[in-house]
Amino acid sequence: MSLTDAIIVLCIAALLIFAVYDEAVLPRRRGPTLLRVSLRRRHKIDSLIFIGLLLILLWNNVSHQGPQQTTTLLLVLCFLAFWLFWLRKPKLLMKNQGLFYAGVWIDYTRIQSINLSEDGILVMQLEQRRLLIAVQQLDDLERIYQTLVEAR
Repeated sequence: MSLTDAIIVLCIAALLIFAVYDEAVLPRRRGPTLLRVSLRRRHKIDSLIFIGLLLILLWNNVSHQGPQQTTTLLLVLCFLAFWLFWLRKPKLLMKNQGLFYAGVWIDYTRIQSINLSEDGILVMQLEQRRLLIAVQQLDDLERIYQTLVEAR
């Protein structure tokens, strides 16, 4: 196995670990999930560039008759990148004591203020950070508010 193949295998392993954590572990951490809200996808252009670069590497490997193992690993990495950026839906998980946003636990006591922007983005101000939560459906904003009121 070449160094390139080892790096690709490490990237695949990292994406698979993230997939298992995001889909299976995260909803079960810190108690039952009170509310699950689908969020809008961001960084679509970045993901297209990344997948495009992977496809260029794949084409280069095939046209120069590179190792079959590298071709297979690049195909798997392309599929995982496509799944991560286009098929998987980012979500907000609200629990009794806090919420998971982008895989990070945020305790409700850290939230200093909550505002709603004109374009329907919920802005939560933490101590030193601002969370911009863009929901897919505007009705979810009311559900988030009700869950926050009930949890506090």
